[in-house]
Amino acid sequence: MDLTEGTFEEKRARSKKMMLWFGIGSLIMTFAGLTSAFIVSRTREDWLVDFELPQAFFISLIVIIMSSFTMIMAKRSLKQNNISQTTVWLVITFVLGIYFVFNQFQGFGQFIAQGYNFTGATSNITVSFIYVIAVVHILHVIAGLISLLVVIINNLNKKYTSKNMLGLELAAHFWHFIDILWVFLFLFLYFFKDII
Repeated sequence: MDLTEGTFEEKRARSKKMMLWFGIGSLIMTFAGLTSAFIVSRTREDWLVDFELPQAFFISLIVIIMSSFTMIMAKRSLKQNNISQTTVWLVITFVLGIYFVFNQFQGFGQFIAQGYNFTGATSNITVSFIYVIAVVHILHVIAGLISLLVVIINNLNKKYTSKNMLGLELAAHFWHFIDILWVFLFLFLYFFKDII
């Protein structure tokens, strides 16, 4: 299909979706760089070979997967023009997102309790990499939470219908991306120590 075809609204929707995918592509490159640096750094003498991820990161994994499910339910409710049910699912997704961020910080606290700080004499390059990867991901979750908040407000103002779902669809695509990204990052960090 020619990208110049269609109504103004259709062209606008296509351009917004394309901008989102370009953004997601750049995020993939960012995290590919971070995980590559993590792999390359394993040759350092001070590299931890058998580190344990904090228990809170496991909880984060479950929470983020649940939030993808609730986002799917929000989209399904909007397709049925059930605005109130859409709002409920969006709010649950938002709360799960906040709980995810909370658990990430709990995980940092558990690292500190193990004696690993981000910097300083008690820091370690392995754990410092994990901090950086998790913090960069948290920043994108916060961006997702802001977009969710905008979608919730727009939905309450009845700006979306089953025929006009663009805002929710864009937020859902981004949310699912950051969810899948955490699943990948978690599995990468969890299994990496076993493939060195």
